[in-house]
Amino acid sequence: MQKSGLALFSMFDASAPEVRPFESGSAIYDVDVSDPDGELVDRGELSEADVKQISGVMQALGGLRQAEQRLSEASLQYMKLNQTDMRALHFLIACENTGAVATPGAISTHLGISTASTTKLLDRLERGDHITRSPHPTDRRALAISLSALSRESAIETVGRQHARRFAAASRLTPAEREVVTRFLVDMTKEIALGEEPWAISEEGD
Repeated sequence: MQKSGLALFSMFDASAPEVRPFESGSAIYDVDVSDPDGELVDRGELSEADVKQISGVMQALGGLRQAEQRLSEASLQYMKLNQTDMRALHFLIACENTGAVATPGAISTHLGISTASTTKLLDRLERGDHITRSPHPTDRRALAISLSALSRESAIETVGRQHARRFAAASRLTPAEREVVTRFLVDMTKEIALGEEPWAISEEGD
């Protein structure tokens, strides 16, 4: 079997560098890994301890993002739905919990998709026995969209319980800590919100 040039080099040269796979995980969010030459992040006024601590925050956020992605993928697979479908079901649960009547128009506005895409989505959810359509109680021109009991139970057992665990984590913070965390998350959301970047493409779900 023919060996690669790097493998042969390693066999005959004891000083050859050891080639190891990069152990990513949340470490990939470390600023010294993602921006080692300071092309994006100005470290001029930051001490080494500051950079290390901030990288720790970024890694913690990365770990949270990965955990949420795994949860989302597992929930979607369990309920056999896509992301837009799950957002629609979440909206229907919120409407039900607050006594609001969910209409196709309200769903369209919430999801930011067209009327045609909303119709396709509702048809798909109805075929899967996730929702029911009925006459609106006060507007004869509109329909009321309701979540089926089985889908509501499934949503509660998956996404709902995970939201409850997030609440539990936040409840363990002091009031002052919650203020700091909230301010940080709001500030970061503003920083990364899409503006007029030429590479930003808005995709419409269907």
